Amino acid sequence: MPSQSLKESLCQSSHSSIDFETDLEFPFGKLDGLDQDDLRNTAYEIFFTSCRSSPGFGGGRNALSYYPATTQDNGGGDGIGNNNNNNGGRQGLMGTSRLKKMLGLKTTKKLSSPSSRRSSSIGGGGFGSNSNPGSPRSICSSPGRPGFGFGFSNTAPPGLRLKRPMTSAEIMRQQMKVSEQSDNRLRKTLMRTLVGQMGRRAETIILPLELLRHLKPSEFNIPPEYHIWQKRQLKILEAGLVLHPSIPLDRANIHAMQLRDVVRGSEIKSIDTSKNSETMRKLCNCVVSLSWRSNNGVPSDVCHWADGYPLNIHLYLALLHSIFDTRDETLVLDEVDELLELMKKTWSTLGINKLIHNVCFTWILFQQYVMTDQTEHDLLSASLAMLSEVSNDAKRADREVIYFKVLSAALNSMQGWLERRLLDYHESFPKGATGLMENILSMALSTKKILEEDVSNLGVTQDRMDTEEDTAGNRVDYYIRSSLKIAFTKMLENGAKSENIQVEDDTSEALIKLAKETEELAMKEKELFSFVLKRWHPIATGVAAMTLHSCYGVVLKRYLAGVHTLTNELVRVLQGAGKLEKLLVQIVVEDSNDCEDGGKAVVREMVPYEVDSIISGLLKKWIDERLKKGREYLTRAKETENWNPRSKLQPYAHSAVLISNFAKETVEDFFDIPIAISDDLVQDLADGLELLFRDYTSFVAFCGSKQSFIPTLPPLTRCNRDSRFLKLWKKASPCRVAGEDSPKTESMNGIHPRPSTSRGTQRLYIRLNTLHYVLSQLHILDKMLSLAPRQTPSLLTRHPNKRRHLDPTPSYFDLARSSIQAASQHVSEVAAYRLIFIDSNSVFYDGFYVGDVANSRIRPALRILKQNLSLLAAILTDRAQPLAVKEVMKATFEAFLMVLLAGGAHRMFAKSDSEMIEEDFNSLKRIFCTYGEGLVSEEVVEKEAEILEGIIGLMGQSTEQLIEDFSILACESTGIGVVGEGQKVPMPPTTGRWHRADPNTILRVLCYRNDSIANRFLKTTFQLAKRR
Repeated sequence: MPSQSLKESLCQSSHSSIDFETDLEFPFGKLDGLDQDDLRNTAYEIFFTSCRSSPGFGGGRNALSYYPATTQDNGGGDGIGNNNNNNGGRQGLMGTSRLKKMLGLKTTKKLSSPSSRRSSSIGGGGFGSNSNPGSPRSICSSPGRPGFGFGFSNTAPPGLRLKRPMTSAEIMRQQMKVSEQSDNRLRKTLMRTLVGQMGRRAETIILPLELLRHLKPSEFNIPPEYHIWQKRQLKILEAGLVLHPSIPLDRANIHAMQLRDVVRGSEIKSIDTSKNSETMRKLCNCVVSLSWRSNNGVPSDVCHWADGYPLNIHLYLALLHSIFDTRDETLVLDEVDELLELMKKTWSTLGINKLIHNVCFTWILFQQYVMTDQTEHDLLSASLAMLSEVSNDAKRADREVIYFKVLSAALNSMQGWLERRLLDYHESFPKGATGLMENILSMALSTKKILEEDVSNLGVTQDRMDTEEDTAGNRVDYYIRSSLKIAFTKMLENGAKSENIQVEDDTSEALIKLAKETEELAMKEKELFSFVLKRWHPIATGVAAMTLHSCYGVVLKRYLAGVHTLTNELVRVLQGAGKLEKLLVQIVVEDSNDCEDGGKAVVREMVPYEVDSIISGLLKKWIDERLKKGREYLTRAKETENWNPRSKLQPYAHSAVLISNFAKETVEDFFDIPIAISDDLVQDLADGLELLFRDYTSFVAFCGSKQSFIPTLPPLTRCNRDSRFLKLWKKASPCRVAGEDSPKTESMNGIHPRPSTSRGTQRLYIRLNTLHYVLSQLHILDKMLSLAPRQTPSLLTRHPNKRRHLDPTPSYFDLARSSIQAASQHVSEVAAYRLIFIDSNSVFYDGFYVGDVANSRIRPALRILKQNLSLLAAILTDRAQPLAVKEVMKATFEAFLMVLLAGGAHRMFAKSDSEMIEEDFNSLKRIFCTYGEGLVSEEVVEKEAEILEGIIGLMGQSTEQLIEDFSILACESTGIGVVGEGQKVPMPPTTGRWHRADPNTILRVLCYRNDSIANRFLKTTFQLAKRR
């Protein structure tokens, strides 16, 4: 739009324009259709009108005059001083500012001499031709027209340069960037309006209406300039009378509607303001009617066109902004006292009072501090000083509603800006809490106190405040928590950006680094900020430590949620967390010494990381997972083990090697974990491994029982010398009786008899080797567990009966050893009975003493036995051989005993055979006594042979003696005592515990006794059948 672009070219925006996009929110809203240039020009017009009777503005001895700018004017003006100086303004306002001294603001006179600051000369340049920046005091003055208007005659000689101080009017015009032409038009209008009314009060003048009435388009350089000026005046009237009236207005008010119509009509083209204009008459009528309204209908002596909120605050802030030096916006003019005194004259027009002024002045100082990039801290200190005045004002009884509107808006905006800095003070104050942060913190707490204690009590709500955050009642506590959370989040984000985290190891490294950075942040907080924050919070450092503890705890918990197994990286993370926690807790404890509760409230908020518990739990889980893997090895062994030896040097099962290696690797990995290992955890691991080995031992020992190899006992029969069986035997093979051995026996009785050990028995030997190999590995594991360093003793005795590592000879696998020993006993027994009763059955139970003793002695069986023992020694390890040979001996003795007592129908013995039998048995004993290097001691052999020797002794007794002993023992065992006449000896039960004093054993000897007496006794006593 052409008019708008022209306006922008004519009225350049200045630093007084408020950037609504800035961090500091302008609290009084934005006026539609009016920008800051419009408000500044209107504010100057009101200011000049209000001060027209003051010295320097045409008052006093110097009447308000208008001098056309017919010559080159250099910004001259009324040369009259302030109220305290009656020299006509020629000496200027040179006194030291009491207000700046009170507020601690810098004085511009210290920077440059008043006489050398901003000056003009006769005939030299236009307005604003200045030699030095600073206070606008010195300006050239015409000696021929001292103290008069902004135009002066060119009566000085050519080349003569005279300087004079600037008047307040000149300073304000320069500060508010009002052109000389605009100022002259204003003076001209006032002269026309106040003809004969020089004493008329400013608050009775509707200034925009008067300007519209008296200024014509011809007084402007170009028509668009007049149109822009006219629209501004109309917009000001609309804002003050319709949009923001000081007295509430009915929406259907006819005058308001007419004024809106006129304003809308001026948008396209300027309206006719001549005396005969109908539009002008309507405008005057509605403006006057709206301006002179009153609340109670009583005629008012003040017109209300610029005192509605927030228009009046916008205009007054535009005036207040003129106190800042245009060349250095961080400086307040030294003439601020005089200028503020003059601004008071606008209060009646704008509806301002001392209380509102104090709020606006506080705001303008604070706003200027923010807008100048916070470079001048004196402005902040001055705002803080003014805030104390505002605090006192807020408690006065004569407060008005508009005051609280202004106060609430300004303080809320200030507090919002202040809190945004304090809620992230690590970013806002990287060098620490010195000076600046202390002032900002004081100011934030002061504004909050006023808002809570004075503003909120009148029902003015604070939309910006978060009631949930205020429940603690301590904003400093909230600032600490917020800033540290933000700082921690930034560390976390920076770490995520710098580290391309893709795998778990990267995440672990990031958390370890984060823990170290958190420690550094805690120390930075303690050194740079806490000493200031302690003024308002007794345990500021403790709260900071607690906050960081909580922040890292959240990250740690999230990390642990995705961890399922214990790794070295995880341990390092947890150790870093533990170290951080100890530091933070120590900070809290040290900071809480002077607190009433000793900091218990803060400590209660610190949810422990429970690093030791987490590590212990994960370590238990790790143990469970490793043991689960061990059980998988065991399951695979049960499915695939064939009990073949790995090699000649390793005559044991491959599965035993796998499980043992797994156990050793588990123990090594367990102690390689870089944590403090407790005794209880060692015991847990040992118990799990022990159970694994016990299960494996049970699997190895699962090979049947010796009972499955022992022949079934034949039925008891009586032996008859002339039995049909014997006759048939002698008739069928007469040479068999006379010969030494059968053909089968001869084959076994060759020069190089071969062992009869089957593959099944050899596999049992491998099982036995395996058990002893496992036993040796348990010794190794015991040492590994016992000799490993203990870093953490057990606090609780969870295994009262298993604290074996506390004994002088520590052992963790006693139960496993016991089970291996029992299994070794069992496997050795099964292997021996299989060897004798299955593999060597033909030469043992089915071999010797068949038919008669003399022709079937035990010698061939002994040869085979020796070969079998040689093969046993070749297969079994040295540790396994003693038990295996002993069990072979016991099985051999058992077979020998069964030949004598349960040899079947083809065996019979005479009393005379006992000597040969004894000789054979001695030969058998001699094999075991002399085999190996004392594998079986002679004492053991003799002890095991006692029963057999007793039985052989029975076989050497007479039949009569046997019958007598049997009758006595049988009666005693059944409780009959002595057998009476007509009574029979009872049949003794077969117990299997054969012994020479056992009646069943004696009965069996009688059953195999080949004589008539035994035959008759058995027939008459027990009706035993003959052998067939």
